Amino acid sequence: MKLVIINGPNLNFLGTREPEVYGTQTLEEIESKIQEYAEKQGVSCSFFQSNSEGDLIDRIQQAHMDKADGIILNPAAYTHYSYAIHDAVKAVAVPTVEIHLSAIHARESFRKESVIAPACIGQISGFGATGYLLAVQALKESTNSGGRK
Repeated sequence: MKLVIINGPNLNFLGTREPEVYGTQTLEEIESKIQEYAEKQGVSCSFFQSNSEGDLIDRIQQAHMDKADGIILNPAAYTHYSYAIHDAVKAVAVPTVEIHLSAIHARESFRKESVIAPACIGQISGFGATGYLLAVQALKESTNSGGRK
């Protein structure tokens, strides 16, 4: 199984950016944790981060071209207004799980709605970096049971 983990804007500042909300682990530390977990599950992962909406869309489309089995997507602030990312996820038809480190539904009102979630097979929020591991497991089980969207 091949997964692509895509992280959006400002996640390259994890570890220093609002640690009371996002934790103290850096993106590199989180990616290392995901890689270690995925390998034990027989899953290969590639990682991508960008602050640019177009670059995120290009990587989503590339996941389709690379025949990825799933995408784990943390769209960060784009969650709340990027119909372009929503459309990209729908267009590629690669099972995608939306992930958030913080509990977006317990935060400011503008963070409670995701325009991307309807294009995904599921959403995980509020479990910190563990959410990525949950997404790996969810995609593994979903694709093994034929649960592609």
